[in-house]
Amino acid sequence: MDWLWIPITVWAALAQTVRNAAQRSLVATLGTLGATLVRFLYGLPFALLWLAAVAAATGKPMPQPGLAFFAWVALGALAQIAATALLLAAMQERNFALGVAYSKTEVLQTAVFATVFLGDPLGAISATAVLAATLGVLLLSPVDRERPLRTLLAGWTSRASLLGIGSGAGFALAAVGYRGATLALPDSGFLIAAAAALAAAQLLQTLALGGFLALRDPGAIAGALREWRRSLVAGFTGAAASAGWFTAFALAPAAHVRTLGLVELVFSYAVSRRFFRERLTRLEAAGMWLLALGVGAIAFAG
Repeated sequence: MDWLWIPITVWAALAQTVRNAAQRSLVATLGTLGATLVRFLYGLPFALLWLAAVAAATGKPMPQPGLAFFAWVALGALAQIAATALLLAAMQERNFALGVAYSKTEVLQTAVFATVFLGDPLGAISATAVLAATLGVLLLSPVDRERPLRTLLAGWTSRASLLGIGSGAGFALAAVGYRGATLALPDSGFLIAAAAALAAAQLLQTLALGGFLALRDPGAIAGALREWRRSLVAGFTGAAASAGWFTAFALAPAAHVRTLGLVELVFSYAVSRRFFRERLTRLEAAGMWLLALGVGAIAFAG
């Protein structure tokens, strides 16, 4: 059972790739926040069905969550929404690429927050893997290709970079919150604990973002309802990816899951090279090797 989180995380990364493609096709029609709402609104029914299916398959009763569970779910759900908003704000800055690059420190921040708030262990191999993967992702990010590290170090106090760091912190807190929620149901079994946390998070995010858009941009909600066919695809794949992430969080430390989840980038670059004949620069190749080293090491450590 100690290794089960590895294939589940790889599955979540693959499903997330499909979800991103489906969601991206809706941005032009619904706007960024409208397309984000689709992920929660249309994913919620599938999350509830998954919870019911897990309960039926395992024969376990529905969990009776306490205050701690709901507190962790609220942290994860709201931090994820805030992280998305901060990332969008970073992208609107003149030096948006720097902000996006700094948001990639999510994995490193997850390791720190998980250790502080959850007491998740982080051994020498795991710490090295997290650092290698973070550096690899930064080298693959769209910063100044001539002086990438100098640009990152010199620009860390800019507004764009601070927004990016804030976004990474939000995504890190979301991972920690979701793992904390699954750990708050110790007697339920990892599958139903993860499914219950997913359903609760999707419901809260639907209500929170849906309520915000109802006040600020009701047309986005109407558009999401009109585009129900394409939205169902995004909702289903989003729920499938989230089910994988939540289940992995129930089985392994958040930093391990998020680091291995970066295998999504390895898949993307492999496809790019195989099917589109795109070649990596030396800098990108170095980043890819560091990323692969981090992903491999965290799987070995897990």
